[in-house]
Amino acid sequence: MDMGNRSGETQSNEYSSGQARIVAGSGAFQDGSLRSIRSGVGMEEQGLLGEMNHTSDLFPLASSSGKAHSDILAASFVDETRVFRFFSDGEVEELEDFMGMSFSEGSLWLSNITGNRMLQVTSSRAMILDLDSGMVTAEWSAQDASPITVASAKEERLVISTGGSEAIIFDLTRDLHIVARRKFSQEGQISCIHVPTICPDICVVGFWQGASVAILSISSLETLRKAVMSDNAVNVPRSVALTQLIADEAPTLLVGMANGEVVTFSLSLTGFELGFRKATILGTQGPTFKILPRSGGLSSVFAICEHSSLIYGSEGRIMYSAVTAEEASCVCPFDCEAYPGAIALATSKDLRIALVDTERTTHVQTLKVNATVRRVAYSPKLKAFGIGTIYRELKTGYEMIQSHFKLADEVMFKELDSHTLYSDELVESCIRADLRDGSGELVERFVVGTAYMDLDGQDVVRGRVMVFAVTPERKLQVVSELATMGACRALDVIDGNIVAALVKTVIIYSLNAPNLTKLATYRTSTAPIALSVSGFEIAIADLMKSVSVVSYTRPNHPGGSHCIVEVARHFQTAWATAVAHVDDHTWLESDAEGNLMVLKQNVAGVTADDRRRLEIVSEIQLGEMVNRIRTVEVEQSGTAVVVPKAFMATVDGSVYLFALIMPAKQDLLMRLQQAIAARVQSPGNVPFNAYRAFRNSVREAEEPFRFVDGELIEKFLDCPAMLQESICKELGLKEQVDVEDIRTMVEGLRRIH
Repeated sequence: MDMGNRSGETQSNEYSSGQARIVAGSGAFQDGSLRSIRSGVGMEEQGLLGEMNHTSDLFPLASSSGKAHSDILAASFVDETRVFRFFSDGEVEELEDFMGMSFSEGSLWLSNITGNRMLQVTSSRAMILDLDSGMVTAEWSAQDASPITVASAKEERLVISTGGSEAIIFDLTRDLHIVARRKFSQEGQISCIHVPTICPDICVVGFWQGASVAILSISSLETLRKAVMSDNAVNVPRSVALTQLIADEAPTLLVGMANGEVVTFSLSLTGFELGFRKATILGTQGPTFKILPRSGGLSSVFAICEHSSLIYGSEGRIMYSAVTAEEASCVCPFDCEAYPGAIALATSKDLRIALVDTERTTHVQTLKVNATVRRVAYSPKLKAFGIGTIYRELKTGYEMIQSHFKLADEVMFKELDSHTLYSDELVESCIRADLRDGSGELVERFVVGTAYMDLDGQDVVRGRVMVFAVTPERKLQVVSELATMGACRALDVIDGNIVAALVKTVIIYSLNAPNLTKLATYRTSTAPIALSVSGFEIAIADLMKSVSVVSYTRPNHPGGSHCIVEVARHFQTAWATAVAHVDDHTWLESDAEGNLMVLKQNVAGVTADDRRRLEIVSEIQLGEMVNRIRTVEVEQSGTAVVVPKAFMATVDGSVYLFALIMPAKQDLLMRLQQAIAARVQSPGNVPFNAYRAFRNSVREAEEPFRFVDGELIEKFLDCPAMLQESICKELGLKEQVDVEDIRTMVEGLRRIH
């Protein structure tokens, strides 16, 4: 992909979720570079405390009530609690004892409370410690030795669960005096408890049985409100949090479910009514919540799971953004003097201090190449990139050109090795492929296609196909090369063999190191520009004659011949630039005039000619020429509105996401697009249909055909409430659509990209 001539390590809010990244060749000539682009909440590591395995929780503390910053960090483990003191100069000391705390067992809760005291709750007891004397002033444990399973406290109240079925409330101002206790026999065992700061009159409790969440009175444990979260008995609440995410709106209750889903409600502080339920899937594991303070009395929530995310409010909506903290097991806010505004983060192996962004930004990591990065390929197994570059330099009035194929490390993002090509030889294509090595085994290789510049006025444009192996020392080694009678414009792999697009010809080669053996050929109309392989079918984007689809057939017996047969073709004229397989018998094509077309083979046609025809099922004017299309595989959920299928990179430096709309939502989204286009003013007052209508030198349409512009759909969220209601009424559906349902759907679409 070529991202265009961008410069600088700037951060912007262009993309969203950040669950993946895009690696692109950017810039040209001496400004060329390889860039890793990832969107999400960035985290900058400030210090590493050391290797600590299986930390279960972290707690910030202050050694005295007069301190403005935390200076004590407590780390809880299965069978112990460790305490670290932080000094103003950044020095850290692990303490052998601290204010009478119990270090011989794990802590469920640790916090400072009023009166210059500290609260510690373990699985066996609750203690109040005096910070002046370092003595235990109050202690409580269950008479029947029932273990404490969960605990939560704020200033004057502590709520615990003993034996999993009984909840007890303590008054911390009266030395652990029991205010109320209640056994939950019908609801079942308690899975999680949260005492919110913003509403001191209630606590939130989640239950295993019944998969429910209840709002309880902090003084009597009376049930004020209850909500069933799931019909599935296995999908239970694992974590709850109530905090102010969005300014001037009701607080948000977050419930982390066992299946990786986060359910949010708005909570009325007067009648404690739960409304505006929304569900978002973060992963497959139940998330754990930690509240992080923000400015203006707001908070964000750090959701810890296999895809850790920061949940925060922005532009009146709840945003979910991936955090670059991979493998985080627990976090806590840790605003100490040496690291103001920091967080403490533990993984399964270590404990560290870091600064975390307050919202999503785009993070760009750059490897300076000082040459045009023409092609990029990635090896997940080697964790390395193969890069084809072109270096240009003026010497004594002559332009000198030199191409290289480089190997770069993904983790360190640095160059490992470089292979110099012949003088005046250009890198045209580059892929990573699993190839058969002659013995039938698949081996991982980089394949590079090149072209020689025709400086001598020769009629034949020459090129090479080169196969590289990576040695254990992470060096490039040429294992095979073949001179071709034409430039190798594109490469792909089919059935362990190389597919090469040469001038006017597509050829399949088998690797028998050090030789490449020709298996089959196919003659194109003009010149093949791009290839897309799916199974045993190859889609070929032709320079002038759009797309044709051919089928590759292996011989049925030893000594038989391999063959390539055309099975479908798009018969309209189009100057194709890229093609990709996006669904069964369906391909996405881009052309040189900025159009996108979705082509589908008519496999149910009556005649053979009908079945050979690629029909246009969708088309739109993108406005930019697409340079590369790269397909993506995304696991499809049952409630998905769209399924992402490909990224598209343009020559103007943009990256677009292409997705297929689920059949049940196609009519709704197309009607919504039409309604929004009629009511939302565009820059320059250009009509949406005229701007996005397909047009080339042959024909011009009046409007986009069965294509939805996601950017226009997202403008629904920026419309005033009255306009949103008007749009929903004009959709013309048999059943009236609720505005909140449309808003939830569009918010979900925005989080995809």
